[in-house]
Amino acid sequence: MKKLTAMLLFSLTLMACNTQTETHEAHGMEPLAYTIYTEKSELFVEFEPLVVGKNTKFLAHFTILGEKFLPLTEGSVTVSLIINNKGIRQTADSASSPGIYRLALEPKVAGTGDLIFEINHPNYTDKIVLKNVKVYPNEEAAAADQIVAPENEITYLKEQAWKVEFANMEVKKQTFYDITKTSGQILAAPGDEVIVSAKSSGIVIFTGTNSIVGSAVSKGSSLFIISGEGLTEGNINSKFKEAKSNFEKATADYERAKELIDDKIISQKEFLEIQNRYETTESNYNSLAQNYTGRGTKITAPISGFLKNLYVSEGQFIQIGDPIASISQNKKIVLHADVSQNYYSKLASIHSANFVTLDHHVYNTTDLNGRVLAYGKSTNDQNPFIPITFEIDNLGEILPGSFVEIYLKSNPIPDALIIPLSALQEEQGHYYVYVQLGGENFTKREVKLGSNDGINVQVLSGIEEGERIVTKGAYNIKLSVASGTLPAHGHEH
Repeated sequence: MKKLTAMLLFSLTLMACNTQTETHEAHGMEPLAYTIYTEKSELFVEFEPLVVGKNTKFLAHFTILGEKFLPLTEGSVTVSLIINNKGIRQTADSASSPGIYRLALEPKVAGTGDLIFEINHPNYTDKIVLKNVKVYPNEEAAAADQIVAPENEITYLKEQAWKVEFANMEVKKQTFYDITKTSGQILAAPGDEVIVSAKSSGIVIFTGTNSIVGSAVSKGSSLFIISGEGLTEGNINSKFKEAKSNFEKATADYERAKELIDDKIISQKEFLEIQNRYETTESNYNSLAQNYTGRGTKITAPISGFLKNLYVSEGQFIQIGDPIASISQNKKIVLHADVSQNYYSKLASIHSANFVTLDHHVYNTTDLNGRVLAYGKSTNDQNPFIPITFEIDNLGEILPGSFVEIYLKSNPIPDALIIPLSALQEEQGHYYVYVQLGGENFTKREVKLGSNDGINVQVLSGIEEGERIVTKGAYNIKLSVASGTLPAHGHEH
């Protein structure tokens, strides 16, 4: 059996439906309500006190835990009552409505025992145990043991929670970090980006989809052609033809000179001059021919990656050496943060950071194999801030050049109460959370906050370790309270 979480919520609640109210008036007993969590499931069960010889109905709400809490809609549930190693049991093969199973038991003996619920789902099994459940000898004894239900609780039904994004969590102490919030920018990592420059003057012609910003390119693939067609000066076509003609003539002169030097018809000095002219024209011709096509000079990608920027338009005239485009491998990027001088003493202890992009996605440098590259040791008149930079992996989701919010992490804070920012609701500058008292009972609690890291926030006061707070769906509870009406149960007890 999975170990139950430390929280066992027990509450006595007044039900909203008329049928139940009439029943309670007749017997003088209020229903019991238990909420228990395991690693997989939440059980919220309601039933009248157990009495010997009385058939007691259980209204059991089962929730599958996860990023979003969902009702149990498949599988069977068995309830067992064990007292003095003897027990009775009953099984419901299916839910009467999504998440709700109706069960019943008729105790045979009085005493204290365990009430056990066993889930047999197609994908998992679970066992939930309510310990020290009393079975009373008669209704009078049960009524005398009743506890008055607390007031001023907020009711938010399971049927409501299952229809929205809803989840809660147990508050636990954990290590947090001293946070310095600032802003910064995502930059290309050194060596990760290459500028493609013109190798000749002429008109830029795009070669196809490889010339579109954002497109993937392979090393050696054709990106542009620089054409000299129609130009009277600096015509690459004319230069290539001239270089080819000069090379062919120099080749012929060199071959002839090798014969003449053997016959000592020309001097060694003349031969060296002819050889030097041949080698010069060969180098010039090969340099032009390497990337020359019938249309002009071909510009290829020096590395594999993606086309990050274009600096020219098709048909534009450019000179030799002008930048045409940039290619980024996008494997590594740099997170650059600007820190106020007030926090200079913390820079040496900063080890990681969270950062939030414009689409509100939160990243952690540790998850991206990040490391601190360097931090500044001084400032200047142009920039009073101190830089600190991280190198991180780029998963292809982060846009170099974009601006981000940054939460720098430094000294650890042990045993801090941490909750997600999504749990917070704000009213006129005050923050509060919804604490779950029972399966369908909540209370609104104001909290005092410390720093946050863009994901979680430290709570200084207002809640205690072991309490459960709503982390998703808190706003829906707020709307339910603001409406002034609480929906009745969609089931009878």
